[in-house]
Amino acid sequence: MTPERLLEILDEFQTPSAAVGILHNGEITEFAAGVRHVVTREPATPGTIYQCGSMTKTWTALAFMQLVDEGKAALDEPVRSYLPGFAVADPQVSAAVTPRHLLNHTNGIEESFGDPGEGDDVYERMVANIAGAPQVHPLAYTHGYSAAFGYAALARVMEVVDGRGWDDIMKYRLFEPMGLTRTSSRREHVDLTRAATGHVVRSPEEGPIVSPVDYLPRSFGPGGNLCSTAGEVLALAHVLLNDGTAANGTRIVSAESVREMMRSRVPVPDPYMFGPEWALGLIVCDWHGETVYAHDGSTIGQNARLRVLPDSNLAITMLTNGGPRDGLYRKVFNEILAELGAVTIPALPAPVPDLKLDLSRYDGVYGRPDLRYEVKAEGEKLFMTHFLNPMEAAFLGKPDRLTYELLPVSDTHFLMPTEEDTQTVAIYDFKDGVAQYLHTNCRVTPRLPEDEAGSV
Repeated sequence: MTPERLLEILDEFQTPSAAVGILHNGEITEFAAGVRHVVTREPATPGTIYQCGSMTKTWTALAFMQLVDEGKAALDEPVRSYLPGFAVADPQVSAAVTPRHLLNHTNGIEESFGDPGEGDDVYERMVANIAGAPQVHPLAYTHGYSAAFGYAALARVMEVVDGRGWDDIMKYRLFEPMGLTRTSSRREHVDLTRAATGHVVRSPEEGPIVSPVDYLPRSFGPGGNLCSTAGEVLALAHVLLNDGTAANGTRIVSAESVREMMRSRVPVPDPYMFGPEWALGLIVCDWHGETVYAHDGSTIGQNARLRVLPDSNLAITMLTNGGPRDGLYRKVFNEILAELGAVTIPALPAPVPDLKLDLSRYDGVYGRPDLRYEVKAEGEKLFMTHFLNPMEAAFLGKPDRLTYELLPVSDTHFLMPTEEDTQTVAIYDFKDGVAQYLHTNCRVTPRLPEDEAGSV
């Protein structure tokens, strides 16, 4: 792929810019296209710095595995072994949750940590604030993505056993040993003369506009606040492809730790959008029989993608400052993969229009403090309504609820075409004749009792 071809695709998806990095058989190729700010029109380059969002979790997992190598932490030791005061609403979970549960998103703890501030004690505060948090689901019962708290709790464990703050842990354990100069965990450390600005699209006619949110709160740090370049993201991929060794020859983690990150897996209820399993800081994909390791990330206006194909000795990353998440990534990556003669990304499954379902089994309201979905049958069709945050709806110029048809793939999986991308939804775990959970965009949302369904 050439920068000119990348620019054509960016224009098609109304994305201001992208930086792409390819690591193949030890050789790196980098290129970029577009602008890093739609007003200033400053061009993006391979050295442009983007927000990596939840791709940060792979970096945090890697640093934690260093501590495991050193015998300072263990994957299956209760978190309370390191944080004696750790407590949530469920006393059994308080005593039993482990770093492995945090790493693979099976802890089930609601993200009720309030506002822990922006100070250096932010992760200590988050752990303290979570004391009354209920369970979204029982410990280790199902996969349900934790955007911030799970990896913040892991970071607090790291701080206690290492003696440094999480930001310094990342700097001294990963960034400096790997020779990285443009990767940082704090927004204050980002070189603004090289940084991309995030953008969102309210309508195709208006096109991309500058995001109203410059950065995520510090509470998202271990799970979402890294900034980097495409080339330096490939430095992470190099470690994963080379048994824990950085491109400069420095051993970052043991080969056994890399293997454990990849092989310790739990099933994902919605296997189609990202992958059928989740490992330790990595998504596990199946591309036509080839195992691919991945992590994605999104902030409000920037997206990141990383795919690592060990059998092909290949890794690809793409960082963007706007645009849709799935369609753009599939088009760019599939063209690159085809040019390299590598396996391509499987298409989403086709709907099965003649599948006979008892739609009453799905009917209901699924909710959490920050999420609400209503699934409702109308005739022989099933629809899902997503209730938006009022501020988000106002900024995007959208109604406070968006309704989409669910097209069945099986008795538990559905396609949901939207204006931006086709999403996938799992509605599953049937008890007393009705589904108990809704899983989409990696997050799990439980069915609400009837007396709570109208109050969320």
